[in-house]
Amino acid sequence: MSENNTALDSQVTTKDSGTFIINHTPGFRFRRGMNWFALGLMYATYYMCRYNFRFATPGLRDEFGFDKTAIGDLFGVWALAYGTGQLINGLFSDRIGGKRCMLIGAIGTIIINFMFGFSPWVSSFTTFGMLSLLNGYMQSFGAPGMVKINAAWFHRTERGTFAGIFGIMIQLGQIAISNLAPFILSTTLMLGSFYLMKEGEWRYLFIIPPLFTVAAALFMIIVVKQSPDEAGFPGEIEDEVDNSEGTTVPLIHSLKTIFLHPLVWFYALAYACTGGVRHSLDNISILYFEEQLGFDMKGNIPWIVVITLSLMPIVAIMGSIGSGFISDKFFNGKRAPVAAVLYFGEACIIGLSAIILSMGWVSPTAFGIVVGCTILIMISLSVNSTHSLVGAAAPMDIGGKKMAGFAAGVIDSFQYYGAAISLFITGRVLQATEADYGYLFWYIIMAGFGILGGFCMVALVLRQRQLRAQGRVVSG
Repeated sequence: MSENNTALDSQVTTKDSGTFIINHTPGFRFRRGMNWFALGLMYATYYMCRYNFRFATPGLRDEFGFDKTAIGDLFGVWALAYGTGQLINGLFSDRIGGKRCMLIGAIGTIIINFMFGFSPWVSSFTTFGMLSLLNGYMQSFGAPGMVKINAAWFHRTERGTFAGIFGIMIQLGQIAISNLAPFILSTTLMLGSFYLMKEGEWRYLFIIPPLFTVAAALFMIIVVKQSPDEAGFPGEIEDEVDNSEGTTVPLIHSLKTIFLHPLVWFYALAYACTGGVRHSLDNISILYFEEQLGFDMKGNIPWIVVITLSLMPIVAIMGSIGSGFISDKFFNGKRAPVAAVLYFGEACIIGLSAIILSMGWVSPTAFGIVVGCTILIMISLSVNSTHSLVGAAAPMDIGGKKMAGFAAGVIDSFQYYGAAISLFITGRVLQATEADYGYLFWYIIMAGFGILGGFCMVALVLRQRQLRAQGRVVSG
């Protein structure tokens, strides 16, 4: 790309004080916004059918006797299936297109959630484990498909900001279920003598959210186009990896190119550390509210819990937007330096939280509850700042419009492998130490992942410098 313009007639790129400025064809930004809104809405409903499970954990424990080890294992099985599915489905998305992948995942997610909600034989740990595995795999169609489509719609120096928007749509799904789930659990509706909804019944958490996924899938079918070319804006986005026509490639080409990329595994290992914190925070928080802060999480969930669970995704949005904007505008699309600072900052926040808990300041008192909820909000801010940056922007930089699906699959799979490791360890450690230490070791485990993530990004920066010294120009 030249400094003053591109070869594209419809798009001019200039450099002003070191920052690229993209001038788009009139009407393009609106059409891209519609495309992205439909995709983001679709993915937000995926999250509604994912985070509903954490609200069901108190009911599962009471009805079936699942302890923290079993619940941690259920989340871990889901994460392993999701991570492995990311690898497989990321590769498929580069071959069949992101839109088809997202639809396949939506259909599977709807079916599995209904099975949780309606099947009377869902009772044993083995059955829950199998359904969690299937749900994880079907949900893994979503992220690679969405990232692949958006790689064709955003220039490199716009992708960090896009990653922030990506974070917004994800967190909207979490905000939605964080407010919908308490309503479901606290509501009783009857038609004559027949219960339409029954207070405290966790199964309705798997019946109502999939209905939103059905509506979003229909909207996506109508609105979404896989590239600007399909939407009537040919040549609008120049792809720095492969600017030739089309958005799909043979499986073997995508497999070879991404697996041999010199930077992808640094991002993958760092993202494992993001997953180790993010999914532990999201999935264990309901048990933390109940056991560390003394709330009843099976029926009328306290207002401060609802507020906290809503603020966590809101601050996550702020972190996603901020990190993406900084990497775009101040680092010209470089992700690793920003991510390194964020990982180490996250570790410091969680480490300080562990000290505060060890001092007895997190407890079922008015002061202790405020402190405990504030800690969750601050951890959410720090971990989600790296989530969108490393998991959404970096794969598009590495794979471009034709291979971003598999790049996202590789990197994002490690987020869930990290999550599985974290959840397997955390469930067992909490079960063994809760009587003496409460949730102290939860914080300690998460802080360790933050430190490792920071070192992965430092290693990536050093590798980039080495490649430049060798005269090699590598996307990412």
